[in-house]
Amino acid sequence: MTTTAVAEERQAEDVPGFAQDARANVSFARQPILNRDNMLCAFELKLYQAPAAEDGESSGLEPEGEQRETQAAAAGSIIHAILQPDVRAALANHPGYLPVTRELLFDDAIRSLPAERFMFELPPDIVADDQLITRIVELYGRRYRFVIDHVAQANDTFARLLPYADAVKIDMHRIPQAMLPKFASVLKSAGKLLIALGVETQEVYEQALDLGFDRFQGYYFAHPQGAAARKVSAPRHALLNLLQLLGGEPTVAQLEAELKLNPVLVMHLMRLANSSGLAMGRKVTTLREAINATGTNRIARWTQLLLYADGRKVALEDDPLLQLAATRARFMELAIQRLPEAGRDETDAAFLTGVFSFVDSVFGGSLEHTLNVLALSKPIRDAILLREGVLGTLLTVVEALERGAWADIESACERLEGLQALDVAQMGLVSAAWAGVADRSAEATGLERIED
Repeated sequence: MTTTAVAEERQAEDVPGFAQDARANVSFARQPILNRDNMLCAFELKLYQAPAAEDGESSGLEPEGEQRETQAAAAGSIIHAILQPDVRAALANHPGYLPVTRELLFDDAIRSLPAERFMFELPPDIVADDQLITRIVELYGRRYRFVIDHVAQANDTFARLLPYADAVKIDMHRIPQAMLPKFASVLKSAGKLLIALGVETQEVYEQALDLGFDRFQGYYFAHPQGAAARKVSAPRHALLNLLQLLGGEPTVAQLEAELKLNPVLVMHLMRLANSSGLAMGRKVTTLREAINATGTNRIARWTQLLLYADGRKVALEDDPLLQLAATRARFMELAIQRLPEAGRDETDAAFLTGVFSFVDSVFGGSLEHTLNVLALSKPIRDAILLREGVLGTLLTVVEALERGAWADIESACERLEGLQALDVAQMGLVSAAWAGVADRSAEATGLERIED
């Protein structure tokens, strides 16, 4: 599929495209922040700024003045990028935690950011002089809120910033473990929101939970050890049976018979068929009508993603595991379309690679065994298990994107013709927006709200 064809497809789907202003060389990755109920409540935005092109011309300023001009231009580009539709859509109605620099705080354009949508993260090495405190107080008066980021010790900078911070992000791997309980207790007593940073395992999550932390940032929820207590929306064996049936060419009668064994699946399918994106001009009232209205391809994708859905009444945009699966799968699909000679088969394989790349998080046990049960093709299996082939490289890229590991992305892009780090960041935002949309227009092909 050509780049032009991809652009036309995006336009037809009414999905936010790669819509950054031509002047922008800035984009973001997003990292999930969960609440104590293990539901999404915010995202941190990880900045990527593409290297500036060398134009060979001097500004004529003294080095110090030229540096200030460059810093001001960079701050303006960041604010301009944040206000783009792709970023707003990728946040899916959740607050954005934005790391800020001193230059960004003093740029008057920062006041164009809606205060109710962003928390400003102050780095631990920022110079907390009187001028900065005055600026923070001024912005606080305009209802902006602050977070002290990557805290590992209570130094002078931390002490000066603490009275003006609503939240404190504690680095769970750098703070001395002996001081963590007392530190957390004192901050909670002071009314601060506590955010645990670097929560990648169930053990670290449970430690922070026991200490009274309010928020958790990391991917612990996507690992098998975090899935034991997760209630699912339908029996997984039923979903697997349906996926195996969909892997062939089932008749409507076969699908109808399989679905009738699973009332939860029927309920979801009826809702899907009657959504605004698939409405037939009248209400779908029978299972056969729902199958015909939805189509086997959409039923297959919906079933694949339903594997990750929480069994509680949770909106799609609040379910972290389903969000991660949907975003990763959509990214893989968009990314492979940017590569030469990618057709429909490659696009479908890319989506499957993304959606099943951490299926062990819901099934537990061996990832290889689960992939065998799903009867996935060898290129997909090799991509997931060994990171081999183009699909494996793209999977490495999207995993690096989730971490905001820009150097790793740039390195991987050298092996992918036609793909650059800024493209990757933009496709990540587009994919996040697609995954987070609950209600689509009649032309859309995004995901619908999944509820019990």
